[in-house]
Amino acid sequence: MRDMSTVFWTVPTQNTRNWNRHAAIDLIRFTPGGISRVELSRQLQITRAAITEIVNDLLATGLVREVEDQHTGGRHAISLEVNPDLGKVLGIDLGATHATLLLSDFSARVLADQEIRININDGPEKILPLLEEYIQKMLTETKTALQEIRAVGVGVPGPVISSDGTVGSPPIMRGWDGYPIYDRFSRFFGCPVSLNNDAELGALGEWAYGAGRGESNLAYVKVGTGIGSGLLLNGQIYRGATGSAGEIGHITIEENGPLCSCGNRGCLEALAGGRAIARCACEAMMNGQRTQLSAIQPPQSIQASDVINAARNGDLVAQNIVSDAGAHLGTAIASLVNLFNPSMVVVGGRVSQMGDLFLEPVRSTVQRRSLAAASRGLRITTALLGRRSSGMGAIVQALSLALHKMTE
Repeated sequence: MRDMSTVFWTVPTQNTRNWNRHAAIDLIRFTPGGISRVELSRQLQITRAAITEIVNDLLATGLVREVEDQHTGGRHAISLEVNPDLGKVLGIDLGATHATLLLSDFSARVLADQEIRININDGPEKILPLLEEYIQKMLTETKTALQEIRAVGVGVPGPVISSDGTVGSPPIMRGWDGYPIYDRFSRFFGCPVSLNNDAELGALGEWAYGAGRGESNLAYVKVGTGIGSGLLLNGQIYRGATGSAGEIGHITIEENGPLCSCGNRGCLEALAGGRAIARCACEAMMNGQRTQLSAIQPPQSIQASDVINAARNGDLVAQNIVSDAGAHLGTAIASLVNLFNPSMVVVGGRVSQMGDLFLEPVRSTVQRRSLAAASRGLRITTALLGRRSSGMGAIVQALSLALHKMTE
């Protein structure tokens, strides 16, 4: 059955046995170190007898297992955790310039990690066979049969049309519009597949295993070649009517600013994305500003990573470029904060790896431009999972597909 929506079960409002089984699985898998029967009963608000019946059923089917907590004083406590040996899942994160492949067991422990340089604008007929080749190689190296993959999560840097398993009018994915991505992966793997926007998966990954644990209202902003955001509202990913919610990169910052990949001018992406950072450095060199970047010739070959490295090495021109990008991002995030009122904003993507040199202008601009009521208590931090944020979100989706199918 096709299922490309966000797969996540919350504590049910009706105490039906089936809903409680699914909710119990999620509480077990998302509680660090496992969870006890008593705590399951408390969080699900059902009797211990009902929990005993559910847990015994899950134990009998092998979905969960009991573990002893060796760190408690006195009698060892018994906790429940998902059985990691049920099989394996794969997370695929497609970006503009890189693809990340993650193989994990059912505890979300990463068994293999492969990063591949790509150009997303080469199109699906070139990119997807390359990914399949690397996946086959990864499976061979880890002695994993293709049949052991129980589900696959896929992230793409564009708006996902769930009903079709495609992306719709993606600004930075030339040649991918309407391509049947879901069908291609489903045929290749022969197992359940989930297709989502990469920033949405970044929000999910950071919520499940990163900086956003325990947050119900979270915004993840991915800053790379492009800029996008994933919104976790009331514990659920918000996708919007057509799957394009969170396209923060195309908020207009300067009405007559630089031309953006979407065709408009002055978008955030055209001022603070990876290409914009490289363009500003090139312009600075052409204008004769003294910078370490002058060693890179021709100036048009400068990459955002070059600017980031120069800024880390104390280059003032590069630091100013990065700081300006952070201020532009902060302006857009302030609008997001006023609209959605998240408790946390996690900034991820390759550009965000600059740390405080990039993040401090973001924080100060958000503080200055957002409403006091909306930003009260707001935390803005970098992604704890780094480049793996979206890939781990894809793992979350894959595990959700596999576990809840097995729980039916």
